[in-house]
Amino acid sequence: MMMKYYMPLLLVALLAGCSSPQAPEQKAQRAKMSPASSLNMEQLCKDNAAQRYNTDAQQVDVTGFEQFQGSYELRGFTPQKENFVCSFDSDGQFLHLSMR
Repeated sequence: MMMKYYMPLLLVALLAGCSSPQAPEQKAQRAKMSPASSLNMEQLCKDNAAQRYNTDAQQVDVTGFEQFQGSYELRGFTPQKENFVCSFDSDGQFLHLSMR
């Protein structure tokens, strides 16, 4: 007799547990870099590296573009074979230039 009363409650409790709201989507998961933005990042990286290494921006080569969960990195080298890494945030804003 008691089973008749508890079965609908159990069914409602199971269904309520399955209908939980989804977690909000994170900015890094939905952010996609446009080609124009990546070209702007490349030019900004070249300009900063040229200033740091006292050379012309046209002689600086950017060889790698990596996307991480919340940032981007561009790797490159100068005519003197000095390696560097430019870091950008998820919006494409320049963060820093590291010598490697």
